[in-house]
Amino acid sequence: MSLFGKIFGGGGKGGKGPSAQEAIQKLRETEDMLTKKQEFLEKKIDQELVTAKKNGTKNKRAALQALKRKKRYEKQLAQIDGTLSTIEFQREALENANTNTEVLKNMGFAAKAMKSAHENMDIDKVDDLMQDITEQQEVAQEISDAISKPVGFGEEFDEDELLAELDELEQEELDKNLLEIGGTENAHLPQRPVHLTALQTSSQKREGGG
Repeated sequence: MSLFGKIFGGGGKGGKGPSAQEAIQKLRETEDMLTKKQEFLEKKIDQELVTAKKNGTKNKRAALQALKRKKRYEKQLAQIDGTLSTIEFQREALENANTNTEVLKNMGFAAKAMKSAHENMDIDKVDDLMQDITEQQEVAQEISDAISKPVGFGEEFDEDELLAELDELEQEELDKNLLEIGGTENAHLPQRPVHLTALQTSSQKREGGG
């Protein structure tokens, strides 16, 4: 019979062993029972120590008996301490094993769900689909580029020809300005007013006649 079977009264060969939760609960109950036993023994040790001190001078025999009982209680207390340590270690191991079991069970459940989700998927079809998506994205980008280009506003003209025509226009304007400046320099001075010329001629005649 297994250790669990001996401790917890498991069945025979065909009997089903306790579950991890059941074993953990039993160990916790045992821990509580032993802890209470510890507290009882500690009180008994204190009582026997008081009895030994009280009878130390009056009744030596009674004092020695009290010390003997104290030693037995201390030995039992040390044994319980060791037992508690063992049980605590075993309980923690069971708790960890139970946690690992739950984790593995959930991981297995998730793996089955993933397998079920991928069951109807064909990797070749997925590759084809992704290729179609990529091609359509490229087509969409080409359409966007085509739409964003300006049409019918100077795209059919050669930019070099336009720049040459602009240079000619600027040269013509420059020549025109130079001609206007030259014409101003060669222009005749304005004639004197008619009435001033007539007065000057009349004056000259008078001076000659006199």
